[in-house]
Amino acid sequence: MSYHFEFGWLLEYYPEIIKGILITLELIAIGGVLGISLGIFCAWVRALGPAWLKPVVATYIELIRNTPFLIQLFFIFFGLPSLGLKLSELTAANLAMVVNLGAYSCEIIRAGIQATPKGQFEAGESLAMTRFETFRHVVLVPSLQRIWPALSSQVVIVMLGSSVVSQIAAEDLTFAANFIQSRTFRAFEAYIVSTAIYLVLAILLRQVLAVVGGFIFPRRAAR
Repeated sequence: MSYHFEFGWLLEYYPEIIKGILITLELIAIGGVLGISLGIFCAWVRALGPAWLKPVVATYIELIRNTPFLIQLFFIFFGLPSLGLKLSELTAANLAMVVNLGAYSCEIIRAGIQATPKGQFEAGESLAMTRFETFRHVVLVPSLQRIWPALSSQVVIVMLGSSVVSQIAAEDLTFAANFIQSRTFRAFEAYIVSTAIYLVLAILLRQVLAVVGGFIFPRRAAR
């Protein structure tokens, strides 16, 4: 049995593919910015925050890091309506991305904070800074500079993991590939093209994050 690959007919579905790419980019943009922001807050709590808040953050991190992303997504999309909070497919997908990346990025950032020399904390105290001011002005930037490559890799991993949001009908790139396959029964072409697009997006995202890191941390780029 032979199979003849044909890709020309995919041009008919370019609106669905473009829409899927844009939604995937939206997911990673919102998830990346808010997820890392959440991770920074949680890292501050775990390293220097109030004692009463540390168990709450620790529970959140362990819960997210030890459960599948798909289950987290289903809980948000199918579970929250039971509590009276109904979210659209895209909002639920964005929220799941933020919650997931927040937990993973917290541990990466915390590792960077733990590697900060004690002298920097003492320098902040000698300048009469509060613990939060010391964290913000003295500890955070060097810590982010130190772990930026690992944090960038985690963002790329979460972007690739976003493909499961198609399970709740969020119209990302995987949803577009499933849509095309279900109507044409040309699975090879549909998924080969979507795989190639994910590959390009992952490479571009890694490059963009490297440029952003060089802009935020110029001393690192100059080395």
